[in-house]
Amino acid sequence: MSEQTWNAQGYQTNAGFVPVLGRPVLELLAPRPGEHILDLGCGDGALTVELVAAGATVVGIDASQEMIASAREKGLNAHVADAAHLSLDGAFDAVFSNAELHWVKDADGAIASAWRALRPGGRFVGEFGGHGNVAAIVTALFAVLARRGVDAAPFHPWFYPTLQAYRARLEAAGFRVDSIALVPRPTPLPTGMAGWLATFANPFMAALPEADRKAALAEVVDLLRPALCDDRGDWTADYVRLRFAATRPA
Repeated sequence: MSEQTWNAQGYQTNAGFVPVLGRPVLELLAPRPGEHILDLGCGDGALTVELVAAGATVVGIDASQEMIASAREKGLNAHVADAAHLSLDGAFDAVFSNAELHWVKDADGAIASAWRALRPGGRFVGEFGGHGNVAAIVTALFAVLARRGVDAAPFHPWFYPTLQAYRARLEAAGFRVDSIALVPRPTPLPTGMAGWLATFANPFMAALPEADRKAALAEVVDLLRPALCDDRGDWTADYVRLRFAATRPA
């Protein structure tokens, strides 16, 4: 199975909407001056800078060296690290995460990392893909690979839990869940479905010989056109987000 790779400039071009649409979860966090906050999956730091602007002391972590390099260019305190295996015992007032946790298949490991990072009374606030997120896109990717004799399941990189399942995971780790919801959020794609797939679908395409990938991606786009492209040629992805706020009890 191939892991997702990132290009900071390509991400900004094709998926610059991600931090923009992450502002509701930033508001849910409500960062306060003087707080110590861990940004779990900070990417290029587009939202991390807003935490800093609120007066917080922020540490960002991300698995991508290129994204961390981009975050550091913004003057941020950012480090390459695995979200499922952090040892930052009791150092933070809050752990914040936007559009990261669906990339972490070891969901319990990520939750345990957040628990360890928080002081008693600290809060864990995040948003990521929930059950039904990009369902049409996933179905099309599976279908196109199946037509080529490939089982896509081992190459599926995302974790999209139900509300009930993720609440149970948080509570099993010891968190008190203060709020949790699935939020349907149809999302316009600035560079169309081809741009979205170029940014996010390379784990699936790694299942195919390089010479076959261009045709496969074109086939995915054709399958999705009736459902996700309007009569003006504008594309909208079928996003469903899971947004939550939880507290490590004092």
